[in-house]
Amino acid sequence: MNYWLMKSEPTVYGLDDLERDQQTLWDGVRNYQARNYLRQMAVGDRAFFYHSNTKPPGIVGLMTITAVGIVDPTQFDPSSDYYDPKASPDAPRWQTVTVTFGQRFDHCLTLDQLKATISPDELGVVRRGNRLSVMPVTIAIAHRLLVLGGLNPSIPGT
Repeated sequence: MNYWLMKSEPTVYGLDDLERDQQTLWDGVRNYQARNYLRQMAVGDRAFFYHSNTKPPGIVGLMTITAVGIVDPTQFDPSSDYYDPKASPDAPRWQTVTVTFGQRFDHCLTLDQLKATISPDELGVVRRGNRLSVMPVTIAIAHRLLVLGGLNPSIPGT
């Protein structure tokens, strides 16, 4: 199992929305490096849900990757904010995954808290200027984040 960090603005789609829906297509990623990380994901991987563009930004929960290799349908929809006129059904440019709600952290792990406890070399989200919406997290750092979030990393499913 691998760990990832995936960002979303809570006013667009937040952890509350995922908890209500239980599952969602993680669409609209339009950065090639982030897309390539999505392509590397496997069913059963875990992802930290990070609320961005809010006060305070931070990690609020955990989700599970439940389907991979999905063509992002928003690239073909001219009315979508994520429409890509260079994409076609014969040659899609953007792939994504489906995620399911896992757990809510006891409290938000704020960006300031992350910066105080984890170095930029250990976690990309604390690196100055890093704007990727999807990034890998090492197992060692994932376990530290789980503990900081009030979860037990030795319990299956966390």
